[in-house]
Amino acid sequence: MADINISAEARELATKGTVNKMRREGRVPGVLYSKEMEPIKFSVNIKDLNPVIYTTEMHLVNLKIDDNKEIKSILKDVQFDPLTDKIIHVDFQAIKVGEVIEVQVPINVLGQAPGIKEGGVLNQSLHKFDIECLPRDIPEYLEVDISELNIGDSILVKDLSFENIKILNSEETNVLGIIAPREEATEQTEDELMDDGETAEPEVISKGKAEEEENN
Repeated sequence: MADINISAEARELATKGTVNKMRREGRVPGVLYSKEMEPIKFSVNIKDLNPVIYTTEMHLVNLKIDDNKEIKSILKDVQFDPLTDKIIHVDFQAIKVGEVIEVQVPINVLGQAPGIKEGGVLNQSLHKFDIECLPRDIPEYLEVDISELNIGDSILVKDLSFENIKILNSEETNVLGIIAPREEATEQTEDELMDDGETAEPEVISKGKAEEEENN
């Protein structure tokens, strides 16, 4: 997995006015968290965040704050403005070599499912895995092979395993599956309703973080 280098500037706890000024200048406030030191507040050029945020892959970040040494970290959280969709705050987590960490990694679907060739539709319920592993084992993404799935088949978390990686999602979580085309599913439902209408009696239905800084 490729590392991304980001340079940042240390900052003090800011008022709403200084935070807004910072954002107008194209910078984003952020916080670096670590088990071994107090959180470090910083600001970073919004353009430098694009390769980390707007990607389908997981990256390690070498974060250099002022003239201090680089700190290996991962992006833990990002906040967007609900109106403009611009990045307004980021959180990074420092990582330590040899220490197991929890991260999210994207899912990459691999292969061609027979069910899709027969007209089925891929229904993906999960797009990222929550995993636990050593920093050196963090993948850019995890592949899920659908080359043996027919219509009606699905893959659960318990069906998957990856070397040196523990998936933290519930074992019964549905990752993806191949479902029947909508028209076919509708026809089946209509047929079932017709069958029910012929045999069943009528049934009576009874009635019955960024914000915290701005406020300082």
